[in-house]
Amino acid sequence: MPMKHSTYSVIIVGSGIAGLYAAIKLSETVNLPDGILLITKSQLSECNSRYAQGGIVGVLPENKPDSISLHVADTIKAGCGLCDFNVVKFVSENSCHAIKDLMHYGVKFDRNDKNELNFTLEGAHSVRRILHVGGDATGYGIEKELLNKVKNDKNISSNITIYEETIAADLLVDANNSCKGLITYHEPEHEYETVYAPVTILATGGTGQIYKYTTNPTVTTGDGLALAIRANAEIKDMEFIQFHPTALSIENDDSRFLISESVRGEGAKLVNQNGEYFMASHPQKDLAPRDVVARAIFSQISNGNKVFLDTTLIDIDKFKTRFPNIYKTCLENGIDVTKDFIPVSPAAHYCMGGIKTFINGKTSVENLFAIGEVACTSLHGANRLASNSLLECVVSAYELVNTLHDKNFISSKIIDEKIMETIKKYSQDSEDYIEFLPEKINEYKSKLQDIMWNGAGIIRSQESLLNAMSMINKLEESFKGGRSEINICNSISEYELRNMIYVAKCIINSALQRKESVGAHYRSDSPCENLSPQAENLEEANNESKIIA
Repeated sequence: MPMKHSTYSVIIVGSGIAGLYAAIKLSETVNLPDGILLITKSQLSECNSRYAQGGIVGVLPENKPDSISLHVADTIKAGCGLCDFNVVKFVSENSCHAIKDLMHYGVKFDRNDKNELNFTLEGAHSVRRILHVGGDATGYGIEKELLNKVKNDKNISSNITIYEETIAADLLVDANNSCKGLITYHEPEHEYETVYAPVTILATGGTGQIYKYTTNPTVTTGDGLALAIRANAEIKDMEFIQFHPTALSIENDDSRFLISESVRGEGAKLVNQNGEYFMASHPQKDLAPRDVVARAIFSQISNGNKVFLDTTLIDIDKFKTRFPNIYKTCLENGIDVTKDFIPVSPAAHYCMGGIKTFINGKTSVENLFAIGEVACTSLHGANRLASNSLLECVVSAYELVNTLHDKNFISSKIIDEKIMETIKKYSQDSEDYIEFLPEKINEYKSKLQDIMWNGAGIIRSQESLLNAMSMINKLEESFKGGRSEINICNSISEYELRNMIYVAKCIINSALQRKESVGAHYRSDSPCENLSPQAENLEEANNESKIIA
């Protein structure tokens, strides 16, 4: 069968909050003669955003103890001074508009008995400024309302074509470093399609499935990041992988259900089996930055201890109201939070690095944009401040749409030899094609996850990183099976493995290049943080934040 070719004004890859919000705003405000193509490799509702329990930052005027300067200072301190001050300030200043706009789309943030917005506290925040939906279902609550607009608002849905069970296999980048669209693979029909567009937006989320233990769903395999790496886009800060300190840890179960940091914000404490509250000596105690808490727990476990979250310190009625999903999941696993401690351990949670972008999502490749976790705006620095990520999704998507207001959306039909070569790879039968059974792909994935957890995880060293790279290279060669490059695959799962290999190697290379320990990047062969550049940035940020107070 000949390959299908189609044209759209905008392609959006990913159906999380960033992708949905961008699709809605584009449909409402920009003239798109050929409409929007929204691609998701699973079902439209399955994405990492929906699993975000913690909440979204809102620096709002009605929250008198808070201010932009405080939020800026907290963000940069958590990021070890490696954040871009202007980006942090911009995101904070626009948080009020972002929250109000989400409310306009039907998002119902939790309120107290006076019908006032309920601001909560999380680690490394100096004041209560976190907004939630449904207690511990913020990502789901926001995504549900945006998805409702995309599906049921005819003024919006009429502009959007949705491809489900479809993965983006490759970007179409010409010799002038301009993206003209992409190649899709639709799994049910085993069908490839060339899609042309003057604007392509990657909103594919994170990389959690690179690691054995993660709070992320199975879809987070770094697909957009791998596309950008293959297209030679600039990548930044991939050594900074945030491991959430508290994921539910059940014996003989590798899955890790997130126990939100907000549980500690409401009074729960970390304890080992000997009854020691081992975070008591830290100035911020159990609400220290995530990298600090994760390493403390990892150290306890490495020394043979078990770690628990003592939630009996929280009033049970408050717990049930504030954390209904956590309460339900614990009960399903035989844990009664009124008397039992919750067993926890760290798990891969968030990637601070990604495709290097401006706040509006612009990448180093012309007409290619990236927003959400796949992008690196330098908001998060070396360690993301809790609940800044959902805010960044909305603010970046909004700025992207503003950037595109004056864009010419007439798609060029002229493509060069480089793009033709890319299309040719996917439009004909490959002589060196290898078909893998699903069990073999899952085996490869599992090996990769083990390698990354042990060699490039919470604590790494040059030796562990080099060993990990060597093992991944061998795994990649086995997967290639003698091929010079992996192009045609037989399933979305195979494409995921290809992408996971690209991303894993990128993480390792970045971790090897940064010799000092800082934030979420901790090297046992250089355990003391080299604070000189970060300290200068922190001092500068603190001075500037005083000016904007």
